[in-house]
Amino acid sequence: MHTSTVSHVRRMPAIGAVVALAAGMLVAVAAPAAHAAAGATLPFTSVEAESATTTGTRIGPDYTQGTLASEASGRQAVQLTSGQRVEFTVPRAANAVNVSYSVPDGQSGSLDVYVNGTKLAKTLPVTSKYSYVDTGWIAGSRTHHFFDDARLLLGQNLQAGDKVAFVATGTQVTVDVADFEQVAAAAAQPSGSVSVVSKGADPSGNGDSTQAFRDAIAAAQGGTVWIPPGDYKLTSSLNGVQNVTLQGAGGWYSVVHTSRFIDQSSSAGNVHIKDFAVIGEVTERVDSSPDNFVNGSLGPGSSVSGMWIQHLKCGLWLTGTNDNLVVENNRILDTTADGINLNGTAKGVRVSNNFLRNQGDDSLAMWSLYGPDTDSSFENNTVSQPNLANGIAIYGGTDITVRGNLVSDTNSLGSGIAISNQKFLDPFSPLSGTITVDGNTLVRAGAMNPNWSHPMGALRVDSYDSAINATVNITDTTITDSPYSAFEFVSGGGQGYPVRNVNVTGATVRNTGTVVVQGEAQGAATFKDVTATGVGSAGVYNCPYPANSGSFTLTDGGGNSGWSSTWSDCSSWPQPGQGNPAPDPGRNLAKGRPATATGSQDVYTPGKAVDGDANSYWESANNAFPQSLTVDLGSSYAVRRLVLKLPPSSAWGARTQTVTVLGSSDGSTYSTVIGAQDYRFDPATGNTTTVSLPSGTNLRYLRLSVSANTGWPAGQFSEVEAYLTS
Repeated sequence: MHTSTVSHVRRMPAIGAVVALAAGMLVAVAAPAAHAAAGATLPFTSVEAESATTTGTRIGPDYTQGTLASEASGRQAVQLTSGQRVEFTVPRAANAVNVSYSVPDGQSGSLDVYVNGTKLAKTLPVTSKYSYVDTGWIAGSRTHHFFDDARLLLGQNLQAGDKVAFVATGTQVTVDVADFEQVAAAAAQPSGSVSVVSKGADPSGNGDSTQAFRDAIAAAQGGTVWIPPGDYKLTSSLNGVQNVTLQGAGGWYSVVHTSRFIDQSSSAGNVHIKDFAVIGEVTERVDSSPDNFVNGSLGPGSSVSGMWIQHLKCGLWLTGTNDNLVVENNRILDTTADGINLNGTAKGVRVSNNFLRNQGDDSLAMWSLYGPDTDSSFENNTVSQPNLANGIAIYGGTDITVRGNLVSDTNSLGSGIAISNQKFLDPFSPLSGTITVDGNTLVRAGAMNPNWSHPMGALRVDSYDSAINATVNITDTTITDSPYSAFEFVSGGGQGYPVRNVNVTGATVRNTGTVVVQGEAQGAATFKDVTATGVGSAGVYNCPYPANSGSFTLTDGGGNSGWSSTWSDCSSWPQPGQGNPAPDPGRNLAKGRPATATGSQDVYTPGKAVDGDANSYWESANNAFPQSLTVDLGSSYAVRRLVLKLPPSSAWGARTQTVTVLGSSDGSTYSTVIGAQDYRFDPATGNTTTVSLPSGTNLRYLRLSVSANTGWPAGQFSEVEAYLTS
């Protein structure tokens, strides 16, 4: 049973809601030179679509859960309607490409492929079949997992500077990133190996090859099972796999199609799986089903290397005995849950130099259920776009190492790295010994948690279900463009358990949206040689939860710079780019505040109405009045005036919207402040209207309910401003 996000629910009062960042804060930058030391050494080079030439539309950046751009690499992508193109400049010698893309739910189509202006006979099929995963049982979540990957051997050798273009046909296609690769020729059969074809396997993919694989494994005990180039269909899982090597001609050539490859609770070990692809047909997440590449145990002394793993629930969900297992040089793509989870009792397991993209839960996790994971490590892996949980999560365990990893673009319920005592189930082994978090780089990591209604930091230490008594050493960390905070210390279960024995040494923080340190638990941490630039709000937010549960002590170990200020108002969360509150009666109380809505259209999300940019806008779901936009002002104010705007461009024709103004002190019970009235928006007068509120109006939550719009069948605001002055 997979449970590693079911309990991502913080038991604390609602404080806000999902918010899109101010446009000026969403700067997608190239990774600085320091990033080169972190992450996997990969056989491909990725190029972002937003940096390519296109006749389509660039979307993003956006950090609002549930939008296409929020799940994209770099939080940006290129949207193509049928006939539009995006053209990449090839960065290195290549004969193959893998494209991360999205198409609307329920649709399929293809991308025509052009090399240096010449159309290839091959097309790249695109489909929504493996996307739009619903996890309604995980509180606060919504449909997610919008992107997928499709790959193509180009049939020719390209050089750096050549051009590869993709043209949408038949459906809208959002292109995120293209991975260009020089794929080596197919490997030859090892001497003395047993070919699955010799046992009756069908390399055409038409026949059922399950029994042939079983027979080959039985015949090759102590040796190698050879999987020649071809496509092989397995209709049920393999078990009893031990003392054997399963080897293919390479992940682009030998392809096994099955949603359950190995499923066994125990093994004598010495299992080596390498150099082929396992591609499944998993289209939803069913936690009770073992829809995994490996489910259970490979036994001691085993290894998994050079694999292409895609369209499964999990890559490796490891239980039982897997002592000294090595998992390296693999690609794990488009899983509906975890990429790799060491689900208790792992000893001496090393997971290194893997690439993981588009997981539906934690990309890499150790969960010490039934027994502690011990002396195990995640090292030099690259993780991109986990769209529901953390990039790397350590839930309990003894003497664990997380070193040299690169994590980017976490979404919804996740940090880049989480060190946590969240147990989910019993019996659980909390963190103990020394937890080493060294040399990791986190880019655009951290997210607005829809359950907590406030942000999660790029690197989180969480005493969720019990105090953290292990020594946690966090060294040589680089955190760039975190949308919210860099380091977070929290007791996420709301019980106020302490976070102790944390040492943060040698960190570089660049362009964090709110604060460098988000302290919410009692306890202590020492900071040394931590430098920050481009801090959005203040250096430190130090407001433990629950209130009066004890303070979080930050000890200055010397060499710190750029983050000495403290957020002054524990009654409100700092918003990206929002400095400490100033007693300015002319201040727009709504700017940068959390905004939610009954619905939104595509990229026109609620946060666009409070981002300070009158050219961006919120648009509700179409043809479904009434629709409402709600802004949390953070505290109760005597609001006297609202200024409502639409984009000032003359391209916006004049229109009248029927709006009801409501207010609330608790976010639950709303009263009408001004009944439904018509408000005229005319570009000739700046597309702006002013609403005067009655004297004595006090509200924290401002709600605008739109019941009609003469210009478009939806509610629309580019800015909602609230002032104390009349």
